[in-house]
Parts: sequence; structure tokens; C-alpha cells
Amino acid sequence: MPPELQKQIKLASRPHGKPEKKDFQYDEIPVSEPEDKQVLLKTVYLSVDPYMRGRMSAAKSYVEPFKVGEPIEGGVVSKVVKSNSSLFTEGDFVIGMLPWQEYSIVNEKEVRKVDPSIAPLSSYLSILGMTGLTAYFGLLDIGKPKEGETVVISGAAGAVGSAAGQIAKIKGAYVVGIAGSDEKVEYLTGKLGFDKAINYRKSGNIREALKEACPNGIDIYFENVGGEIGDAALSLLNKFARVPVCGAISAYNNTEADIGHRVQTNLIKSSALMKGYVVNDYADRFKEGASQLGKWVSEGKLTYEETITEGFENVPDAFLGLFDGSNLGKQLVKVSEEE
Repeated sequence: MPPELQKQIKLASRPHGKPEKKDFQYDEIPVSEPEDKQVLLKTVYLSVDPYMRGRMSAAKSYVEPFKVGEPIEGGVVSKVVKSNSSLFTEGDFVIGMLPWQEYSIVNEKEVRKVDPSIAPLSSYLSILGMTGLTAYFGLLDIGKPKEGETVVISGAAGAVGSAAGQIAKIKGAYVVGIAGSDEKVEYLTGKLGFDKAINYRKSGNIREALKEACPNGIDIYFENVGGEIGDAALSLLNKFARVPVCGAISAYNNTEADIGHRVQTNLIKSSALMKGYVVNDYADRFKEGASQLGKWVSEGKLTYEETITEGFENVPDAFLGLFDGSNLGKQLVKVSEEE
């Protein structure tokens, strides 16, 4: 039986610069009973993602900001503990965009079933979920890699970057990853099969390091980071290069406008395509993407890492760690046991 009260995490204040613990507020709220066509869910895994930093600001974006004093929400895998829906039975596992709390009441249309016998539950929030799909569509639909081309991935040891680099290898590309530690560099080249990897913290001159790692220039630059790393990569683009712009985490905590390299001349000289996107642009193709990602995983062509923090009380710490680069692969929080 669920308890009478549960913990919830709200946005206490809009961060100025990098978020801090004080920007999060813990609360206790009642656990309600589901009404007709509703289910009561117990949170099992909860996802924390860099894009959430944007939603903590009031600035207009592609998704509505979080509201101060209300719960933060994100991708969650949950277990059905009570059901008043013909679509779900007790014990089913589901995924949806849900609030940061231990239990949730949702309409039956707000979540979909996932099968732990096909893949681990956590993978539906990582390689088979938003992050895997983000890499899949950004690289293949915008990047369109060809055999023998040079692909550079920034944020390459993160959940999206590591998947994008492996997909590029599957397509026969020469792949160079950029990451922030020697351990991550070793992971990229040793485990994931990247051809080269650069520790940008030790590279000195990132443009020269990239130039050396990419003797044939850059055909695809998969952008997760922005800043000086992005400036350097854009200066090395080949003719008809493609630049999928997935993220710019280097600027997410800036308190002033991010001013740097002007891209127009580079794009004109290289006749390059630079296109921003969000994964929901491809919502009508999610089934296609998830099916192909699952096939590659089952064939051993695509592997993934997850950094799993235990305990609901540690959700803010897991989120803040994203901006220190402490996670390898997808950062998740395990809130309760699967059984």
C-alpha cells in the first residue's frame, strides 16, 4: 500500500548562473487515489537533463518554463500501483513526463507501457528514450554521415554524444570525440570505438588539437557544447559540411548574453548546413528510431553507460553534477526498487 504522504521537489527560485541547492525546495504532499481512467504510479527511475536548466529560466523557449513554487518535471519510469484504467494493470511499468515526486496520479493517455523483459527499465530513459532518439535523428536526419567522412562530437562522453558517435561509426565514419577528462577519452576510444578523442581541459589550443585529430577537415560537427569548442570546430568545416545543433551546455549558466564567434563567414565559405533541433521535432518517427536503436543494442553495435544516483533526496545533486561533467553517459536517479 502507498503511504499517506510523499516527498516532492519544487523550483524554489529561478537560478542566477549555475543552479544551487537553494533553488530547490522539498515538500510533503498527500498521495491521492486515482479516479476513473487514471492510474497511481510509483516512481522507479527519474531522469535529469541539461535542457532542464533552460526551463528554470523565465525566458521564452521551445518549451514552457517551470513555474516557481511548482514541481519540476521530466522523464520518469514508474510502476503502476493502482489502476482505474482498462489500459493498465497493477504491476505494469510505464514512462511519461511526470513531476519530481515519489508518486503520481495521471490520466491513462499521459503514459505508455514499457517492457522490462525486452530491455532494462533505465534504458527507456537513456539509449531507447529521449537521449538515444536525440542522437539518432540529429546525426542521421541532419548530419547524414557517409562512409569515410569525418565526424566530430562535442560532449562526446555524455548520453547523447556517446550514442551519436557510435551511430557515426556504424555508418562508417571517422569519429573524433571531445570530452573533459582522460578517463572519458579512454572510454571513447577504448570502449566505444571512436578513432580519436580529445581532453579539451588539457588540449591547450583546442583548434590545433582538432586540426591534428582531423587531418581531412570536418564533414559533420555534432554540437552539444558551444563556446570555444564550437568556434574551433566551425573554423575547420569542409565543403558542404553539416552541423546538427543539439545543445550548448557551456552557455546554459551564463548570466549575460553568449557572445563569441560569428558563424556566417564559415558557413558561406564551406556551403555548410547548420540546423538546430529538439527531439520532439521527430515525434511522429519515435517508433522507427527506438526500433533501430534497440536492434543495434541487441546486435552489440551500440552500447551505453548510465550514471545512476540512488535516492530521491539526491535528485538535485544529480542534476547539478551535469554541469561539472561528473556523469558518464546518461544521468539517472533510482528512486525505488523495480520489484
